[in-house]
Amino acid sequence: MTDKPTAAAREHMHKLADRGLKEPKLLTKEEVISLGQHVAKEHGRATEAEHEIARKAQHNPEGITAEEIKTLCSHVTGERTAR
Repeated sequence: MTDKPTAAAREHMHKLADRGLKEPKLLTKEEVISLGQHVAKEHGRATEAEHEIARKAQHNPEGITAEEIKTLCSHVTGERTAR
């Protein structure tokens, strides 16, 4: 078994990221945590700065800035072109 997300889960994450790029502060606490968890799992693809923001998003989602949310969302949307 693998930890690879299903196509539906990937599509949901990309829609969430698209929305987060447009309106980052309208994401719910759970959505910010979800983005953080997703980026944190990207060991080889995410930068150290992205990993730091992902950790912050998981532990203190309400303290994350709009720019940090956009950074996470940009990473997720960038996956679409990289794969």
